[in-house]
Amino acid sequence: MSSPQEQHIATYREEAGELLAELETSLLELEENPQDSDLINRVFRAMHTIKGSGAMFGFDDIARFTHEVETVFDQVRNGKMEVTRALLDLTLQARDQISTMLAASGGGPPADNAVGERIIAGLQQLQPQSAQPVRITEELSKTADATDTPPRSYRIRFKPLPEIMLGGTNPVALLNELRELGACEVICHLDAIPTLDNLVAEHCFFYWDIILTTTRGNEAIKDVFIFVEDDCELSINLIDDGSSADADPNYKKLGDILVERGDLSPVEMQKILSMQKRFGEILVDQGLVPASKVQSALAEQQQVKQVRQERTTSAAGPAAAEAALSIRVPADRLDHLVNLVGELVTVQAHLTQLAATRSDNDITTVAEEVERLISELRDTTLTMRMLPIGTTFSKFKRLVRDLSAELGKEIDLETTGADTELDKTVIEKLNDPLVHLIRNSIDHGIEMPDLRKANGKPAKGTVHLGAQHSGDSVLVTIRDDGAGLDKERIRAKAIERGLITPTSELTDKEIFNLIFAPGFSTAQKVTSVSGRGVGMDVVKKAIEALRGTIDIDSTSGKGSVITLKIPLTLAIIETLLVRIDRNFFVLPLSIVEECVELTRADVQASHGRHLAKVRGELTPYISLREQFAILDNQPDIEQIVILSVGGKRIGFVVDDVVGEHQTVIKTLGKLYRDVRGISGATILGDGTVALILDPGLLVEAVAMVEQEQFG
Repeated sequence: MSSPQEQHIATYREEAGELLAELETSLLELEENPQDSDLINRVFRAMHTIKGSGAMFGFDDIARFTHEVETVFDQVRNGKMEVTRALLDLTLQARDQISTMLAASGGGPPADNAVGERIIAGLQQLQPQSAQPVRITEELSKTADATDTPPRSYRIRFKPLPEIMLGGTNPVALLNELRELGACEVICHLDAIPTLDNLVAEHCFFYWDIILTTTRGNEAIKDVFIFVEDDCELSINLIDDGSSADADPNYKKLGDILVERGDLSPVEMQKILSMQKRFGEILVDQGLVPASKVQSALAEQQQVKQVRQERTTSAAGPAAAEAALSIRVPADRLDHLVNLVGELVTVQAHLTQLAATRSDNDITTVAEEVERLISELRDTTLTMRMLPIGTTFSKFKRLVRDLSAELGKEIDLETTGADTELDKTVIEKLNDPLVHLIRNSIDHGIEMPDLRKANGKPAKGTVHLGAQHSGDSVLVTIRDDGAGLDKERIRAKAIERGLITPTSELTDKEIFNLIFAPGFSTAQKVTSVSGRGVGMDVVKKAIEALRGTIDIDSTSGKGSVITLKIPLTLAIIETLLVRIDRNFFVLPLSIVEECVELTRADVQASHGRHLAKVRGELTPYISLREQFAILDNQPDIEQIVILSVGGKRIGFVVDDVVGEHQTVIKTLGKLYRDVRGISGATILGDGTVALILDPGLLVEAVAMVEQEQFG
C-alpha cells in the first residue's frame, strides 16, 4: 500500500498532466486570438498552479523552470509584452519540457537541461529591455512605484478545512505568498482549536484574517489559493478601492468593521456602546469577541487609514470568477466497477433463465426488477467512463501546427462534435490511428501553397476532424480539401506488387481499399513523415481491434474523406445470439440487417455456389458450419443472418437465431488470441460459453482461402 506522500505525488502528476493538456489547448487558441485576455489568464493560471503545486510536493526543478515562463506571461497579462508567434513557439516548447521533466520524475528518460536553458534564454530575449523583474516588498511605497495601478486594500478570511494538510498543503506557504503581493497584516485565530481529547495532530484548526494592500488586484489574490479553493472557506472583500483621494482618512469604526464581518451583531454593538470602557476592551472582557478578532479589525482600520492618506490615483474594481467542483476518481476503480457490473449482468441473465423455467410469479417479479435495476446500473456505470472525444481532438491542433510548418504548408484544422462521448478506453486506443490518418492528410493530401493557387484553390488547406453519434456507435471523419487519391497510381502500384492483375475490374471503393495492404505506399520518396509503407494496414488492424470499420471516399482534385465507425464501449455490447448444433455464437447487433430462411432447395438451386436470392438480389453467404467444422445434425431449414460488412451485404448461415443478447465481453486466453474471426467470448445465463464473431475478419479469411484455391 502506497504512503500518503506517494499518493500526493501521484495526484500531482495526474493534475499536472491535465494542466499541461489545457495549457497546450489555450496556447493554440491564443495563436488565433492573441488579444484574448481570458486565454492569457488561463495560460498564466495553468503555469502558476503547476509551479505552486510542484514546489509543494518537492518538484523543485519543475517549479523553478515554470516560474521563468510564468514571469514572462505575467508581463503579457499586464500589457507589457505582446503575444507573438515566437513567444508561442517557445512556450509550447516549454510545455513539452515540463512534460518531459514530469515523466522523468516517474522513472522516464531524464530531461535535457540544455533544452530548458535554451528555452529560458529565448524567452528572456523576447522581453523588453526596460522590463525588470518586479520585487514586491512589504513597504507600500515600493509596491506603488512598481506599477501604474493605485493600491487597493482587501480583507481576506482564509479558513482551511481541518484535513487540508493531509493533502500536502502548507497554509503558511500560502500566507507567505500573499506577503509578496504587498503590505500585509496577518492575524491568526485560535478559537477553533478543540480540547485536548478531541485534538487531531494532523488537522489544522487555525484560520487567518489578512489585511492586504496591493496593486496586483483580486485575480492575483485568487491565484494564491487556486489549488486549494476546494479545501477551504475563502472570502476576499475589497475594503478600499482607491477611487478618491479625499476619502475620509478615519475609515470605519471598530464596531462597524466587526458587524460587517459577521463577528458581532448590531444589538451587541449597541449594548457595548452604552458602556464607558474602550470598545475593544469591553468586547474582550465580556467574551463576545476573541482578542485576535479585535486585533484583526484594528489592523484593518489602521492600514486603510494609512492607504487613504497616501492615495493620489484611482483604480478599477476587481473582476469575478467562478469555481467548478468535481470529484476525481482513479481510472482503475472505474475499470473494476465495470467488471463487477459485467459479472452482475451475467448473474442477472442466469436469474432470468431460472425464472423462465419455473412457474413462480414471485421469482419472475424479482427477476424483472433485478433486470431493470442492473440495466440502469450498467448504463450509469458506462456513462461514468465516457469522455468527450474533444480531449483527443485538442491534441491534434498541435500536430497540424508543427507538421504543416515542417512541410512548408499552410493548413488549418477544423473540428466539430468535440462533445461527442466515447468510452475512455476506446479514446485511448483511437489516438494512434487518428494521428497517422491526419499525418497522411497533411503529407499526401494537402498540396503545397503554390500548387493550390495554380489549381484555383486557397493557399491554405483545411483538414476537418468531426465526430457524431450513430446508434450505438460513433462516426469519426477525417476530411481534407487536398488533391484526393490517385486511382491510376494506386492501381499501378497494386499490379506492380502482385495484389491484382492488369485485367482486374475494380470499383473505386475496391481500389481505395488497396492502400490497406501491408507495406503499400505510393510515396515517391521516404521522408520523416511517411513513405515507408508502414501505417495504413496498422490503422485498419487497430480499428478492427476496436470492432470498428474504416471507409474511404475520394474525389480527384477535391480531397478525401475517411470515416471510422467505432462502438461506444468495449465492455458490454448488444448482440444477436445464434446457435449451430450445441454451439452458441454472437454477432454485433449494430450491423445486423435481417434474418431469412435457407432451405435445402435454395442450396441446390445455387449449384454449389454460396449465393442466396434475398428480396430479388443475389447475396453471398458464409456457412459457419463449414468454417468451424461442425458437421453433425444439420437441419433441413437454416437461417441466414444478413450483415453489413464493409459496405456490402454478407450472409452468415446458422442453425437457429436465439434472439438479442446483452453481451459482456471476455478476452480469450493467449492460446486462442490469434484465431481469425473470433474477437472474444461471453458467458450465457446457464454458464455456457458463446464465442463473439468478428464478421469482417471472417469474410477476409474466406476470401484468402478462395484466392489460394482458385488463384
